[in-house]
Amino acid sequence: MFEKILFGVAGLGFMLGCSMPAQAPVQASAQLMDRNGRTVGTATFRDAAGGVVVNVEVNAMSPGLHAVHVHAVGKCEGPAFTSAGGHFNPAQRKHGLKNPDGPHAGDLPNMYVAKDGSGRFEALTDYITLRTGAPSSVFDSDGSALVIHAGVDDYTTDPTGNAGDRAACGVIAAGR
Repeated sequence: MFEKILFGVAGLGFMLGCSMPAQAPVQASAQLMDRNGRTVGTATFRDAAGGVVVNVEVNAMSPGLHAVHVHAVGKCEGPAFTSAGGHFNPAQRKHGLKNPDGPHAGDLPNMYVAKDGSGRFEALTDYITLRTGAPSSVFDSDGSALVIHAGVDDYTTDPTGNAGDRAACGVIAAGR
C-alpha cells in the first residue's frame, strides 16, 4: 500500500513520504529565493489529518543536507534573510528535534539536495497550524517564512542547530 516513514523525537511525529486522505485543506505556499534574488524552489503547506504537510522542492541549491525551518517573521530581505527572525517558537521551547527541552514549532527534518541541485522534501508536523488565530498559527500578526539553511541541522544545539547561514527564504502566504 503506502510506505510510511515515521520520524519521531520526544513526542514529535513527522511522516515522510506518506499519502493523506482527500479533504478540503487549508493551503499556503512560499516562493523560495536565494541570496541573489533568484527563485530556487517552492514550498507548499496544507492541512491534513494530524497536522500540516510541508512540501519543499528546490532546483538550484548546493548539494548535501540542509536544515529546513519555519521562521517567526514573514519577511525575506536578502542577502542574509535575518529579517525572517528566529525559528517559529510560540511555546518558547529549546531548538532541536532531539533536544529533551524542544523542539521549536518551526523545527523540521533536514532536506537532501542531489549533485544536480535538486531536492524534494515532505514532512507532516503537528507543531504548526494554518488556522488563523490559533496559538501555533504561522499566520500570526507578522507572518512566517520558510528558510533553508546552508548547512545541516544537528537537531540539538540551541538556538539554530548549528545550521549555518540562511541560503534561501520564502514568505508563507495563504491560499496559493
